[in-house]
Amino acid sequence: MAMEAYTGMALQQKLFLSGRPLCTTPPSRSYRQSFPSKCVVIARNLRASEEAMQIRRSREKRSAKSKRKRLSLRQGQVSPPLIVPENIPRPPYVGMKHVPEISSEIQVHDSKGIARMQDSCQLAAQVLEHAGTLVKPGVTTDEIDKAVHEMIINAGAYPSPLGYGDFPKSVCTSVNECMCHGIPDSRPLKDGDIINIDVTVYLNGYHGDTSKTFFCGDVDESAQQLVRVTEECMMKAISICKAGASYKTIGQTISEYAEKHDFQVVEIFVGHGVGRIFHSEPLIYHQRNDRPGRMVENQTFTIEPILTTGRTNHVMWDDGWTALTADGSLTAQFEHTILITKSGAEILTKC
Repeated sequence: MAMEAYTGMALQQKLFLSGRPLCTTPPSRSYRQSFPSKCVVIARNLRASEEAMQIRRSREKRSAKSKRKRLSLRQGQVSPPLIVPENIPRPPYVGMKHVPEISSEIQVHDSKGIARMQDSCQLAAQVLEHAGTLVKPGVTTDEIDKAVHEMIINAGAYPSPLGYGDFPKSVCTSVNECMCHGIPDSRPLKDGDIINIDVTVYLNGYHGDTSKTFFCGDVDESAQQLVRVTEECMMKAISICKAGASYKTIGQTISEYAEKHDFQVVEIFVGHGVGRIFHSEPLIYHQRNDRPGRMVENQTFTIEPILTTGRTNHVMWDDGWTALTADGSLTAQFEHTILITKSGAEILTKC
Protein backbone atom coordinates (compact mmCIF):
# COMPACT_ATOMS: atom_id res chain seq x y z
CA MET A 1 0.00 0.00 0.00
CA ALA A 2 1.70 3.16 -1.21
CA MET A 3 2.39 6.14 1.00
CA GLU A 4 2.02 9.76 -0.14
CA ALA A 5 5.02 12.08 -0.28
CA TYR A 6 4.45 15.60 1.09
CA THR A 7 6.26 18.93 1.23
CA GLY A 8 6.23 21.74 3.83
CA MET A 9 8.12 22.35 7.05
CA ALA A 10 5.47 20.98 9.40
CA LEU A 11 5.04 17.79 7.45
CA GLN A 12 8.77 17.38 6.90
CA GLN A 13 9.06 17.03 10.66
CA LYS A 14 6.87 13.95 10.25
CA LEU A 15 9.47 12.48 7.89
CA PHE A 16 7.60 13.06 4.66
CA LEU A 17 9.95 14.35 1.95
CA SER A 18 9.25 15.79 -1.48
CA GLY A 19 9.71 13.44 -4.41
CA ARG A 20 10.11 16.15 -7.03
CA PRO A 21 13.25 16.18 -9.19
CA LEU A 22 15.88 18.77 -8.33
CA CYS A 23 15.98 21.86 -10.55
CA THR A 24 19.26 23.16 -11.93
CA THR A 25 20.11 26.88 -12.15
CA PRO A 26 20.30 28.19 -15.75
CA PRO A 27 23.59 29.71 -16.97
CA SER A 28 24.10 33.41 -16.28
CA ARG A 29 23.71 36.00 -19.03
CA SER A 30 27.43 36.77 -19.04
CA TYR A 31 28.21 33.06 -19.44
CA ARG A 32 25.89 32.78 -22.40
CA GLN A 33 27.34 35.87 -24.07
CA SER A 34 30.87 34.54 -23.72
CA PHE A 35 30.12 31.65 -26.08
CA PRO A 36 28.27 33.20 -29.05
CA SER A 37 29.87 30.77 -31.50
CA LYS A 38 28.56 27.58 -29.89
CA CYS A 39 25.92 27.09 -32.56
CA VAL A 40 26.29 23.33 -32.44
CA VAL A 41 25.28 23.29 -28.79
CA ILE A 42 22.29 25.52 -29.53
CA ALA A 43 21.24 23.30 -32.41
CA ARG A 44 21.48 20.24 -30.22
CA ASN A 45 19.35 21.94 -27.57
CA LEU A 46 16.77 22.84 -30.18
CA ARG A 47 16.67 19.28 -31.47
CA ALA A 48 16.29 17.98 -27.90
CA SER A 49 13.46 20.47 -27.32
CA GLU A 50 11.73 19.39 -30.53
CA GLU A 51 12.08 15.73 -29.55
CA ALA A 52 10.63 16.48 -26.12
CA MET A 53 7.66 18.24 -27.73
CA GLN A 54 7.08 15.32 -30.09
CA ILE A 55 7.11 12.90 -27.17
CA ARG A 56 4.65 15.11 -25.28
CA ARG A 57 2.29 15.38 -28.26
CA SER A 58 2.48 11.60 -28.76
CA ARG A 59 1.67 11.00 -25.11
CA GLU A 60 -1.25 13.44 -25.10
CA LYS A 61 -2.62 11.94 -28.33
CA ARG A 62 -2.38 8.42 -26.87
CA SER A 63 -4.00 9.58 -23.65
CA ALA A 64 -6.87 11.25 -25.54
CA LYS A 65 -7.39 8.13 -27.67
CA SER A 66 -7.48 5.99 -24.54
CA LYS A 67 -10.04 8.26 -22.90
CA ARG A 68 -12.32 8.13 -25.96
CA LYS A 69 -12.49 4.35 -25.76
CA ARG A 70 -13.82 4.14 -22.21
CA LEU A 71 -16.02 5.98 -19.76
CA SER A 72 -14.47 7.83 -16.85
CA LEU A 73 -14.45 5.99 -13.55
CA ARG A 74 -17.44 6.70 -11.33
CA GLN A 75 -17.98 6.01 -7.64
CA GLY A 76 -20.20 3.09 -6.78
CA GLN A 77 -21.90 2.28 -3.50
CA VAL A 78 -19.57 1.22 -0.68
CA SER A 79 -20.91 -1.51 1.61
CA PRO A 80 -20.15 -1.61 5.37
CA PRO A 81 -16.75 -2.93 6.56
CA LEU A 82 -16.52 -6.69 7.00
CA ILE A 83 -16.11 -8.32 10.41
CA VAL A 84 -12.85 -9.83 11.65
CA PRO A 85 -13.19 -12.54 14.35
CA GLU A 86 -12.13 -11.38 17.80
CA ASN A 87 -9.49 -14.09 18.15
CA ILE A 88 -7.42 -12.65 15.27
CA PRO A 89 -4.75 -10.17 16.49
CA ARG A 90 -5.14 -6.60 15.23
CA PRO A 91 -2.39 -4.17 14.26
CA PRO A 92 -1.93 -1.36 16.82
CA TYR A 93 -3.53 1.29 14.59
CA VAL A 94 -6.95 -0.42 14.42
CA GLY A 95 -9.45 1.73 16.26
CA MET A 96 -7.49 4.96 15.73
CA LYS A 97 -9.33 7.74 13.94
CA HIS A 98 -6.28 9.04 12.08
CA VAL A 99 -3.62 7.59 9.81
CA PRO A 100 -0.52 6.76 11.90
CA GLU A 101 2.63 8.82 11.42
CA ILE A 102 5.43 7.24 9.40
CA SER A 103 7.84 5.50 11.74
CA SER A 104 11.50 6.51 11.54
CA GLU A 105 12.54 2.91 12.21
CA ILE A 106 14.52 1.07 9.53
CA GLN A 107 13.04 -2.41 9.86
CA VAL A 108 15.92 -4.87 10.08
CA HIS A 109 15.12 -8.45 11.14
CA ASP A 110 16.76 -11.33 12.95
CA SER A 111 16.22 -14.91 11.74
CA LYS A 112 12.90 -15.20 13.57
CA GLY A 113 11.67 -11.94 12.09
CA ILE A 114 12.72 -12.97 8.59
CA ALA A 115 10.80 -16.25 8.93
CA ARG A 116 7.69 -14.36 10.00
CA MET A 117 8.07 -11.88 7.17
CA GLN A 118 8.34 -14.78 4.74
CA ASP A 119 5.12 -16.27 6.11
CA SER A 120 3.12 -13.04 5.94
CA CYS A 121 4.43 -12.18 2.49
CA GLN A 122 3.68 -15.64 1.12
CA LEU A 123 0.12 -15.39 2.38
CA ALA A 124 -0.26 -11.96 0.78
CA ALA A 125 1.06 -13.34 -2.53
CA GLN A 126 -1.35 -16.28 -2.46
CA VAL A 127 -4.30 -14.02 -1.65
CA LEU A 128 -3.34 -11.68 -4.49
CA GLU A 129 -3.13 -14.50 -7.00
CA HIS A 130 -6.56 -15.77 -5.91
CA ALA A 131 -8.01 -12.27 -6.20
CA GLY A 132 -6.66 -12.04 -9.74
CA THR A 133 -8.62 -15.11 -10.80
CA LEU A 134 -11.83 -13.24 -9.91
CA VAL A 135 -11.16 -10.38 -12.33
CA LYS A 136 -13.84 -10.76 -15.01
CA PRO A 137 -16.38 -8.46 -16.68
CA GLY A 138 -19.43 -8.07 -14.44
CA VAL A 139 -17.64 -8.84 -11.17
CA THR A 140 -17.70 -5.96 -8.68
CA THR A 141 -14.68 -4.84 -6.70
CA ASP A 142 -16.81 -5.32 -3.59
CA GLU A 143 -17.06 -9.02 -4.44
CA ILE A 144 -13.26 -9.14 -4.75
CA ASP A 145 -12.96 -7.48 -1.34
CA LYS A 146 -15.21 -10.10 0.25
CA ALA A 147 -13.21 -12.96 -1.25
CA VAL A 148 -9.90 -11.42 -0.13
CA HIS A 149 -11.26 -10.78 3.35
CA GLU A 150 -12.49 -14.34 3.76
CA MET A 151 -9.21 -15.89 2.57
CA ILE A 152 -7.16 -13.72 4.93
CA ILE A 153 -9.19 -14.34 8.08
CA ASN A 154 -9.43 -18.07 7.27
CA ALA A 155 -5.62 -18.07 7.45
CA GLY A 156 -5.76 -16.47 10.89
CA ALA A 157 -4.47 -13.13 9.60
CA TYR A 158 -5.81 -9.59 9.61
CA PRO A 159 -6.37 -7.52 6.39
CA SER A 160 -4.00 -4.60 7.04
CA PRO A 161 -5.90 -1.86 5.12
CA LEU A 162 -9.09 -2.41 7.15
CA GLY A 163 -9.21 0.29 9.81
CA TYR A 164 -6.00 1.97 8.69
CA GLY A 165 -7.17 5.50 9.43
CA ASP A 166 -10.71 5.43 8.10
CA PHE A 167 -10.09 3.03 5.20
CA PRO A 168 -13.27 0.91 5.18
CA LYS A 169 -12.22 -2.17 3.20
CA SER A 170 -9.84 -5.12 3.34
CA VAL A 171 -8.11 -4.53 0.00
CA CYS A 172 -7.43 -1.65 -2.41
CA THR A 173 -8.84 -2.00 -5.93
CA SER A 174 -7.69 0.68 -8.39
CA VAL A 175 -9.32 0.59 -11.83
CA ASN A 176 -8.11 2.30 -15.03
CA GLU A 177 -7.23 5.93 -14.21
CA CYS A 178 -7.19 5.30 -10.44
CA MET A 179 -3.56 5.63 -9.35
CA CYS A 180 -3.97 3.81 -6.05
CA HIS A 181 -6.04 3.33 -2.87
CA GLY A 182 -9.29 2.67 -4.71
CA ILE A 183 -12.07 1.60 -2.32
CA PRO A 184 -13.99 -1.53 -3.42
CA ASP A 185 -17.59 -0.73 -4.31
CA SER A 186 -20.60 -1.81 -6.37
CA ARG A 187 -19.16 -0.87 -9.78
CA PRO A 188 -18.94 -3.95 -12.02
CA LEU A 189 -15.70 -4.42 -13.90
CA LYS A 190 -16.02 -3.86 -17.63
CA ASP A 191 -14.42 -5.61 -20.59
CA GLY A 192 -11.14 -3.84 -21.32
CA ASP A 193 -10.57 -2.54 -17.79
CA ILE A 194 -7.26 -2.90 -16.02
CA ILE A 195 -7.28 -3.19 -12.23
CA ASN A 196 -4.59 -3.04 -9.58
CA ILE A 197 -5.32 -5.16 -6.52
CA ASP A 198 -3.24 -4.23 -3.46
CA VAL A 199 -3.15 -6.85 -0.70
CA THR A 200 -1.52 -6.48 2.71
CA VAL A 201 -1.90 -9.02 5.51
CA TYR A 202 -0.91 -8.89 9.18
CA LEU A 203 0.19 -12.34 10.32
CA ASN A 204 2.01 -13.19 13.56
CA GLY A 205 2.84 -9.53 14.11
CA TYR A 206 4.28 -8.81 10.63
CA HIS A 207 2.83 -7.17 7.51
CA GLY A 208 3.30 -8.60 3.99
CA ASP A 209 2.47 -6.12 1.21
CA THR A 210 2.07 -6.71 -2.54
CA SER A 211 0.06 -5.60 -5.56
CA LYS A 212 -0.40 -6.42 -9.21
CA THR A 213 -2.33 -5.02 -12.17
CA PHE A 214 -4.66 -7.49 -13.89
CA PHE A 215 -6.45 -7.50 -17.26
CA CYS A 216 -10.23 -7.69 -17.36
CA GLY A 217 -11.43 -9.35 -20.56
CA ASP A 218 -10.12 -8.01 -23.88
CA VAL A 219 -7.60 -5.26 -23.04
CA ASP A 220 -6.17 -3.10 -25.84
CA GLU A 221 -2.48 -3.26 -26.74
CA SER A 222 -1.59 0.19 -25.37
CA ALA A 223 -2.93 -0.75 -21.94
CA GLN A 224 -1.17 -4.09 -22.10
CA GLN A 225 2.11 -2.34 -22.87
CA LEU A 226 1.64 0.03 -19.92
CA VAL A 227 1.12 -2.93 -17.59
CA ARG A 228 4.10 -4.85 -18.98
CA VAL A 229 6.46 -1.90 -18.69
CA THR A 230 5.32 -1.10 -15.15
CA GLU A 231 6.12 -4.62 -13.99
CA GLU A 232 9.45 -4.51 -15.81
CA CYS A 233 10.28 -1.22 -14.08
CA MET A 234 9.69 -2.81 -10.69
CA MET A 235 11.76 -5.89 -11.52
CA LYS A 236 14.66 -3.85 -12.90
CA ALA A 237 14.66 -1.76 -9.73
CA ILE A 238 14.69 -4.87 -7.55
CA SER A 239 17.60 -6.28 -9.56
CA ILE A 240 19.92 -3.43 -8.49
CA CYS A 241 19.09 -3.69 -4.78
CA LYS A 242 21.60 -5.12 -2.30
CA ALA A 243 23.28 -4.19 0.97
CA GLY A 244 25.20 -0.95 0.49
CA ALA A 245 23.30 0.19 -2.62
CA SER A 246 21.87 3.74 -2.64
CA TYR A 247 18.12 4.10 -2.37
CA LYS A 248 18.19 6.76 -5.09
CA THR A 249 19.29 4.20 -7.70
CA ILE A 250 15.77 2.73 -7.52
CA GLY A 251 14.19 5.93 -8.86
CA GLN A 252 16.91 6.39 -11.45
CA THR A 253 16.41 2.87 -12.81
CA ILE A 254 12.63 3.15 -12.96
CA SER A 255 12.61 6.62 -14.54
CA GLU A 256 15.04 5.69 -17.29
CA TYR A 257 13.13 2.58 -18.30
CA ALA A 258 9.69 4.24 -18.12
CA GLU A 259 10.78 7.20 -20.22
CA LYS A 260 12.36 4.88 -22.77
CA HIS A 261 8.84 3.53 -23.39
CA ASP A 262 7.20 6.99 -23.30
CA PHE A 263 5.50 6.56 -19.91
CA GLN A 264 5.58 8.85 -16.89
CA VAL A 265 6.30 7.87 -13.27
CA VAL A 266 3.80 9.12 -10.69
CA GLU A 267 5.84 11.00 -8.09
CA ILE A 268 3.43 11.60 -5.23
CA PHE A 269 3.17 7.97 -4.02
CA VAL A 270 6.17 6.11 -2.64
CA GLY A 271 7.26 2.72 -1.38
CA HIS A 272 8.14 2.23 2.28
CA GLY A 273 9.70 0.10 4.96
CA VAL A 274 7.41 -2.72 6.07
CA GLY A 275 7.48 -5.43 8.73
CA ARG A 276 6.27 -5.15 12.30
CA ILE A 277 5.14 -1.67 11.27
CA PHE A 278 2.93 -1.17 8.21
CA HIS A 279 4.68 1.99 6.94
CA SER A 280 8.12 3.19 8.00
CA GLU A 281 11.32 4.70 6.66
CA PRO A 282 12.90 4.45 4.21
CA LEU A 283 10.48 6.11 1.82
CA ILE A 284 11.22 4.67 -1.61
CA TYR A 285 10.96 7.23 -4.40
CA HIS A 286 10.30 5.81 -7.86
CA GLN A 287 11.46 8.84 -9.86
CA ARG A 288 14.85 10.51 -10.08
CA ASN A 289 15.83 11.91 -6.70
CA ASP A 290 18.77 12.72 -4.51
CA ARG A 291 17.63 10.99 -1.32
CA PRO A 292 20.46 9.98 1.01
CA GLY A 293 20.92 6.55 2.55
CA ARG A 294 21.98 3.05 1.65
CA MET A 295 20.31 -0.35 1.94
CA VAL A 296 21.09 -2.52 4.95
CA GLU A 297 21.31 -6.29 5.10
CA ASN A 298 18.14 -7.98 6.44
CA GLN A 299 15.94 -4.90 6.05
CA THR A 300 12.57 -5.08 4.29
CA PHE A 301 10.77 -2.48 2.19
CA THR A 302 8.42 -2.23 -0.79
CA ILE A 303 9.06 -1.11 -4.34
CA GLU A 304 5.76 -0.14 -6.00
CA PRO A 305 6.00 2.16 -9.03
CA ILE A 306 2.93 3.68 -10.65
CA LEU A 307 3.20 4.55 -14.35
CA THR A 308 0.77 6.53 -16.48
CA THR A 309 0.18 7.06 -20.18
CA GLY A 310 -0.43 10.78 -19.66
CA ARG A 311 0.33 13.41 -17.07
CA THR A 312 1.06 12.70 -13.43
CA ASN A 313 -1.22 15.33 -11.86
CA HIS A 314 -3.87 13.79 -9.62
CA VAL A 315 -7.29 14.52 -8.17
CA MET A 316 -8.92 12.99 -5.10
CA TRP A 317 -12.45 11.74 -4.62
CA ASP A 318 -14.29 12.99 -1.58
CA ASP A 319 -13.64 9.67 0.19
CA GLY A 320 -10.15 11.01 0.94
CA TRP A 321 -8.42 7.91 -0.43
CA THR A 322 -9.10 7.39 -4.13
CA ALA A 323 -6.46 9.16 -6.24
CA LEU A 324 -7.01 9.48 -10.00
CA THR A 325 -5.08 11.01 -12.88
CA ALA A 326 -6.36 14.53 -13.49
CA ASP A 327 -6.39 14.00 -17.26
CA GLY A 328 -8.09 10.59 -17.12
CA SER A 329 -5.06 8.71 -18.45
CA LEU A 330 -4.54 5.05 -17.58
CA THR A 331 -2.25 3.98 -14.75
CA ALA A 332 -0.73 0.68 -13.68
CA GLN A 333 1.11 -0.39 -10.54
CA PHE A 334 3.07 -3.39 -9.29
CA GLU A 335 4.48 -3.98 -5.81
CA HIS A 336 6.74 -6.46 -4.06
CA THR A 337 8.09 -6.62 -0.53
CA ILE A 338 11.81 -7.39 -0.68
CA LEU A 339 14.45 -8.52 1.81
CA ILE A 340 17.91 -7.00 1.33
CA THR A 341 20.81 -9.48 1.35
CA LYS A 342 24.57 -9.07 0.99
CA SER A 343 24.49 -9.88 -2.71
CA GLY A 344 21.01 -8.84 -3.82
CA ALA A 345 17.34 -8.80 -2.85
CA GLU A 346 14.95 -11.65 -2.10
CA ILE A 347 11.38 -11.12 -3.31
CA LEU A 348 9.26 -12.20 -0.34
CA THR A 349 5.88 -11.73 -2.07
CA LYS A 350 6.60 -13.99 -5.03
CA CYS A 351 4.37 -17.06 -5.41
